[in-house]
This record gives sequence, C-alpha cells and structure tokens, in this order.
Amino acid sequence: MGSQDAADRLRARIGAAIIERVAGPQGPTRRRQINQTGERWFAEDRPVRQVHGDSSMFIGGIRALLLQSLHPLAMAAVAQHSDYRGDPWGRLQRTSFFLAVTTFGRAEDAQAAIARVRAVHGHVTGTAPDGRPYAASDPHLLTWVHIAEADSFLRAHSRFGARPLDQAGRDGYVADMARIGAALGVPDPPRTEAELADRIAKYRAELTATAEARDAARFLLISPPLPAIARAPYGVLAAAAVSMLPGWARRPLRLPRLPVTEAVVVRPAARAMVNAIRWATTAPAAATTAPSTAPAA
Repeated sequence: MGSQDAADRLRARIGAAIIERVAGPQGPTRRRQINQTGERWFAEDRPVRQVHGDSSMFIGGIRALLLQSLHPLAMAAVAQHSDYRGDPWGRLQRTSFFLAVTTFGRAEDAQAAIARVRAVHGHVTGTAPDGRPYAASDPHLLTWVHIAEADSFLRAHSRFGARPLDQAGRDGYVADMARIGAALGVPDPPRTEAELADRIAKYRAELTATAEARDAARFLLISPPLPAIARAPYGVLAAAAVSMLPGWARRPLRLPRLPVTEAVVVRPAARAMVNAIRWATTAPAAATTAPSTAPAA
C-alpha cells in the first residue's frame, strides 16, 4: 500500500507539473470556466474531443509549427509579431487554452475566444523579407494555418493516440475542425480527410523554407527553453514530429530522413513517452488543474 501511495503521489506531481507548464498559472481558473454547464459546440462523442484530449497532441503541435513555417508569409507574421522566443510558454498556454475552450468549453466561451483571436489578427500586418505584404486575417493564410494544424493533430493521433479513429472518425474530426476554422474566417474549410489532403497539396507550390523558418526550426528542435531534466523527453517528441513530416517539408528545413532509426528507435520511444504523459496527466490530482494537456501551434 505504501509503495502504491508513493507511486500515486509521484504520478500526480509529474502530471501536475506537465499541466502547469502547458496551461499556465491560470489553468485551474480556466478549467472551472470550461467545466461550467451550458451548450457546447461539440458533443462528448465527437472526434475532435477525442483527438484534442489525447497526449499525442504534444507531437502534433510540434509538427504543426514546423509545417506552418513553410509558408513565407505565415512565417513572416510569426517572426515579426509573435514573441515565441521571449515568451514561448506564454504562447503555448494561450494556444492550449484556445484549443481547450473551443473543443470542450461552452459555446459562448468558444465564441468569445474566437473573437479575441480575430481581433488580434486584425492588427497583424506587415511586409515579408521578400517584399510581399501579409495580413494574419488573410483568408488564404488562415486556411494554411488551419489545414496544417488539422493535418498534424490528426496524423499524430492516428499514430500515437490511445484510440485511433477509423475513417468515419477521421472525416468527422476534419468536419469538427471545419467549424472552428470557419468561425476564425477560413473560407470553405475541408470537411473530410481526403479534402484536407487535397487542400494541402494545392499549397505546395507556395511553400519554401526561408531563413526565418529554418531559424524557428532550430529553436524548436535544438534549443527550446527547457530545464535539463526535460530535454531528453522533449527530444523524443520532437524527433517523432520530424519523422511524421513528408519529404517535401523536411528537405527545405534541412531536416534529415533516417527511416531505419525512425522506425526502430524514434517511434517506439515516442509511443512510450506519449503513454507516460497520458499516465501522468490522468492522475486524479493532475486532472483537476487543466482541461487539456494538448499543446498546439
């Protein structure tokens, strides 16, 4: 009994530490807000709740950031307006809350979160290094960010999720994400997995790795602001995210492809790491601190 109690306490401490980092100091308050009774956008059985509540989102979030960086205008907006270097955890916590409240929260809170993001987007304008103007509210850029996230979250869940979705579930997830995307200003977002793949393919000609994108990838993969004890676990998740990128996305970012190492070492280690995070964050004490452990772009 004593050893079990000690294990439970350790599990709770680890889980609470992970969730505190992802959700931030406002995590408990935000959880109470999300748990209030009221109408929600998504019923409990919807695929988006299954995907966004799973620890595979840690890998999906890293992949999404790398994929999004390949659009020069989207990357210019991030580089010039986002404090991802100075306050990466603040950005993660804000994004995590947005995903949690739109997925699990009341409809009125989800709509308020959408309104806040759209207001911020209205001020994010500028000129990319290649001289082209950009605006975060541009429907074309909004679509790229949306489909890169949906594709990354779904692929990570399909490979590392506790209960991978069947085809109907995967299509349902894309349709659920379409509701969020449309609210953000994405015109005619894809609603099936096949439509999602087709939409990404149509952006291929626009994608390239700028110096800013490669710099962001180095920061994300090599020098994230983490304590020494967290670097090895994070490295496993980051390596798994890279392994899930297609060759056309890796090559511009100068990320190597090591198929044998990825199959034999990276993916099994990542699966074990995701399972460990899932085990820790489902401890009763940890579960009271945040609505979701999912990081995102």
